[in-house]
Amino acid sequence: MAIHALNSETRREILRAALKRFAHSGYAAASVQQIVDDAKVSKPALYYYFGDKAGLFQALVDEAHDDRLRLMQAAVARGKDLKAQLVEILTASFDYLQKNRELMRIAFATAFAAPGEMPEGLRYYEKCERNFEFVHSVMKKALADGELDKRFDSREIAYGFYGQLNAYLVSQLLMPDCHLNRDMARRIVELFLAGAAAKKGGN
Repeated sequence: MAIHALNSETRREILRAALKRFAHSGYAAASVQQIVDDAKVSKPALYYYFGDKAGLFQALVDEAHDDRLRLMQAAVARGKDLKAQLVEILTASFDYLQKNRELMRIAFATAFAAPGEMPEGLRYYEKCERNFEFVHSVMKKALADGELDKRFDSREIAYGFYGQLNAYLVSQLLMPDCHLNRDMARRIVELFLAGAAAKKGGN
């Protein structure tokens, strides 16, 4: 158990060091030697856990997407109805961004990077799609339960909400003075549902 914990901490130290290097120097400019020096580990340790620099970068991108999915799943479990669930998703996402700005910046950058700025064969689309499909499943259920306007398709409603969420996160990265919190989350959800909520007595 102690050995496992030690190994786990070594892996985390490498990830922390890599995150700082990638966030401040970019993928291409960051070297394995710099990362292992910062983490105070050997190159074989990095290769053991991640294979190579590309594998290390992939692990960080995976962490960002996996964390976001776990946050959304927990948020939905806390909400008693769709409105509460969406507020919880936004609030949890905003909190995560505040604590993991560098990681989120790297995750978003993968979608817009020029050739050569990211490792070849980087996989992120599948996890983006998986996270979107979770949001889609929430909207499908809400539509079936009569919480959303049946004039809209569940997928387009999901795109509307998820796109809005990501737009706010990117805006925060670009404009740190923009305050994203639970109160803002409530306002965003009210704005969103004003167009998508089921109309009383309507179709």
